[in-house]
Amino acid sequence: MLSHADLLQLKRWNTPTIYNGWEQITRRDPAADAFNPEETRDYMPQMGPMVGYAVTVVIEPSNRAHREANPDAWNEYRRYIADQPGPKIVCVQDLDKPCVIGSFWGEVNSNAHRARGCVGTIVDGAIRDVDEMTNAGFKALARRLCVGHAHVHPVRWGCEVEVFGRRISPGDLIHADKHGFLVIAPDEQESLLEAARFMDANECETVIPAARGASGLAYEEILERLAAAGKQFGESARARFHRDGEW
Repeated sequence: MLSHADLLQLKRWNTPTIYNGWEQITRRDPAADAFNPEETRDYMPQMGPMVGYAVTVVIEPSNRAHREANPDAWNEYRRYIADQPGPKIVCVQDLDKPCVIGSFWGEVNSNAHRARGCVGTIVDGAIRDVDEMTNAGFKALARRLCVGHAHVHPVRWGCEVEVFGRRISPGDLIHADKHGFLVIAPDEQESLLEAARFMDANECETVIPAARGASGLAYEEILERLAAAGKQFGESARARFHRDGEW
């Protein structure tokens, strides 16, 4: 796991910047296995990015039978949450999708999870008490808001879930903000910070100043300047990373 200092460093950048670093070190296809393919919404954009390790739960608020099947589920689920290392992001798969029947989250549950080291949630369903969740310092990416909780009850936890079309396993590192979220597998986490830092500096030293300094130049000169900067950007990235994609 990354140190707390490294996680704080990762919070300094938005999620697209972290993606730019991640795509240099991953063995996965950045076009097919990276961020959420479905639209999500950040209900606390003013809180900035959140970074943490995935803890997972499946819910089905429309089905009251889950309470009878396992009346001790809440206690078992809370023990699972408490036993995992933090900071934690609770990734919730709602089996009622595409319907929204009830919310797992509200003022009480967000405060209870914050006390157990959770910094936020990504829920493929609804939240409520959005102002109170914000006051608790608990960030949420969700599909929509709703009024009630219905028969919300933990069904399964500590398992792989699918949230906004992206599969997430417990222990995956999550970086999320108003753009969406990125899922980083355990074997990619150690090099992520340095990769993101390098790629951000690479942009700031090549393509961005070339574009900003092109105002007033002739069209052909602008194209030449941007082409040269793009070439320098690509060569710097290739020189920094091995051909096999490892840092």
